Amino acid sequence: MAEDATQRAGAPGPTRNETGAVAEARNTEVRTVRGHADEAIARDAELLSAQLSQMRERLFPPSAKKALRSFTSGEAAKLIGVSDGYLRQLSISGEGPQPETGPGGRRSYTLETINALRRHLAGQHEKGSPKARQYLKWREPGEHLQVIAVTNFKGGSGKTTTSAHLAQYLALEGYRTLAIDLDPQASFSALLGYQPELDLSGNDTLYGAIRYDELRRPLREVVRPTYFDGLSLVPGNLELQEFEHTTPRQLAERGATDDLPFFARIGAVIEEMEAEFDVVVIDCPPQLGFLTLGALCAATSVVVTVHPQMLDVASMSQFLFMTADLLSVVREAGGTLGFDFLRYLVTRYEPHDGPQAQIAGFLRAQFGERVLTNAMLKSTAISDAGLTKQTLYEVGRENFTRGTYDRAMESLSAVNGEVEALIRAAWGRP
Repeated sequence: MAEDATQRAGAPGPTRNETGAVAEARNTEVRTVRGHADEAIARDAELLSAQLSQMRERLFPPSAKKALRSFTSGEAAKLIGVSDGYLRQLSISGEGPQPETGPGGRRSYTLETINALRRHLAGQHEKGSPKARQYLKWREPGEHLQVIAVTNFKGGSGKTTTSAHLAQYLALEGYRTLAIDLDPQASFSALLGYQPELDLSGNDTLYGAIRYDELRRPLREVVRPTYFDGLSLVPGNLELQEFEHTTPRQLAERGATDDLPFFARIGAVIEEMEAEFDVVVIDCPPQLGFLTLGALCAATSVVVTVHPQMLDVASMSQFLFMTADLLSVVREAGGTLGFDFLRYLVTRYEPHDGPQAQIAGFLRAQFGERVLTNAMLKSTAISDAGLTKQTLYEVGRENFTRGTYDRAMESLSAVNGEVEALIRAAWGRP
């Protein structure tokens, strides 16, 4: 009877080649999924999480934590802005922080050593002078904290990949950088070394600092270091979604009588640590909710990622209409809005794809200089690095076909260098 009922409900019955045990297991699975779908999904989640944990232990032994590779003397010299010969001379004379020396006298530099050398070289010049700033790019008094929101509410636009590479690029260039993951899916956190269900407990995201109740905590308590020297992270996980649920209730129950309106909360907590960072990169969720609005109100600049397909451009049009309407309401409610720059970034771009080239040209015709000159190319190198939850800045050139790696790295550096130039212009620097 049970088998007949299962078949009448639409479940496929046992085939001729199935044994009774296999058929029973199959029917049990069908009944479980239909009767207790939450339990089935929970088991799949636990299974996947366990496999990801095992993968991390295999990829990043012995501590199962990500670590950044060392850099060759040539790479270190380029990052610092000196010649390889000068860096070699510093090492020979024993001046300043010293690199690790391997077989054959080959020198390698960690990012910590590179940043220590930057501070050492800057200290040899007058503080705030152009020469000192060449080595140590930290912002000076009078230069405001740059908060960059990377946003779009259509999935697949390369938003998180853009955020991660931008944050790491800025850290490699010597800026004190804070990455904030506002996406409950937490892909940004995963790329920066944290697996939410294993490494975070409750109240460990930005939600802990912007919530409305007595459990609110200082932002400093949720900021975590990363394996990139100079790059810190406010990780994300599913609890961020609570802000989308508690804010409407707060608005209904207390109106505007709370200490801070929802749209000002993110900006207020960022100000708590303003003195410790030069740039904040916020990876916004792929929806136009309260978190995204709060990020846009906290932002001094915005980068909108666009995949050059007509459906994505049409979606972006709706996103811009909705954003404009909601931000106008925020402005009327007392929110302060004003960006140093608003730029559209073409992502996952294939220059030899005719339709994509047409869409990119269309965007440039409409928005002019607000479209970044450089596009983020679609590259197998970036995809392959992502298989191990890494970015292109973390993996060595030897792991890829040189041409593929060089093209991808050139694209990344061009895009991020263009954003860096906008940041410097906002500070009034040449």
